[in-house]
Amino acid sequence: MKKLLACLMALCLMTGAALADTISFSGTVEARTTKEVYAPVGGVAEEVLVKAGQAVTADTVIARIRTTKVYATEDGTVTAVYGQPGDDAETVAATYGAVMYLEGKAIFTITANTSKAYDEDKENYLVHSGETVYIASRNHNMNKGPATVTAVDATSFTVRVTEGMYYVGDSFDIYRKSNYANASRIGRGTMSRVAPTAVTGTGSIVSYAVKAGDEVKRGQLLFETVEGSFDGLEMTGTEILAGVDGTVASLNVEQGGTIAKDSVVAVIYPRDAVWVAANVSETDLKDLKIGQKVKVELDWNQDQGVSYEGTVEMISQLGTVGEESTTFPVYVSFVPDENTRFSMTALVSTPEGENEDSTEADEAEEEETPEDQAAGRPEAGEGDRPEKPAGRGD
Repeated sequence: MKKLLACLMALCLMTGAALADTISFSGTVEARTTKEVYAPVGGVAEEVLVKAGQAVTADTVIARIRTTKVYATEDGTVTAVYGQPGDDAETVAATYGAVMYLEGKAIFTITANTSKAYDEDKENYLVHSGETVYIASRNHNMNKGPATVTAVDATSFTVRVTEGMYYVGDSFDIYRKSNYANASRIGRGTMSRVAPTAVTGTGSIVSYAVKAGDEVKRGQLLFETVEGSFDGLEMTGTEILAGVDGTVASLNVEQGGTIAKDSVVAVIYPRDAVWVAANVSETDLKDLKIGQKVKVELDWNQDQGVSYEGTVEMISQLGTVGEESTTFPVYVSFVPDENTRFSMTALVSTPEGENEDSTEADEAEEEETPEDQAAGRPEAGEGDRPEKPAGRGD
């Protein structure tokens, strides 16, 4: 009898499990977390290379910051370069006088006046900027050659020497004609050295295009800077990278717009940090628990038999009272594929026949013990006892 009762109990439990309802509910694919992309340095956005909703990888360039380019103002030689990428250009210049020095082709100049002009020709006292003149050393007879007047101030003027080598400190007569005749003398002055051009800049140094000793042409790029300063004076470049695989949720920058250092340039939904957010009726909560495995199907390809294994990650303690019932937010995680997009509609369902009582049914179905066997065997004097032989008395 015990065996029979045990079997009947197991049958009832298993029947109840088989009849347990499978619950399902709809939700939306949402980001489980977000990643904010910060600007490493301030400046102006030269390019914005992505749009909201675009899929990106960690090394995708979100935007490029415009640099300030510093060019050579004359032909010459770079004689010194100071600082390094990441340094503040103005701080470098305050320490060394410049970010770099450029020595032009003209390395000598004469500061002169018309007091020694040949006075029989009054035109000799009228010196003109830009005119070509000829200089001759009064200390070394063979030192002579062409030069150019670069500035005039009343009776004083400056001559830039573009050819030849001369002695600094020598006294020079200056002539209008190449025959060095006294009648064309327009003045006298002293030779000095042209100071190398101090090249400076503002903001943080991004990169150098030249090094000390390089010959450069007028208009050639020397170095680039950006507004603001890099953290720890460590140059991190002018490209702002996504930093994570995912989808651009929003952009806070536009081409030509100003970017502040440490400002949020973009918000990204990480690719693998997704879940289904749904509102589940309170009457169905009894069939859900945290960690429970469920099936996730996306509405757009559900008919194709595509599904994903999901896990119930969170059941909110806070519900929303509706007209028909109170619902509670439930969040189900799953591993997306290339077809998964945010805001898609998803259907979540529990496995068919899932019920905790099924384990009790398994436990109820035990093997028959010797005692059960004995209990089920007919006792003496009952059932099919053999009849007495005929002819004997009782």
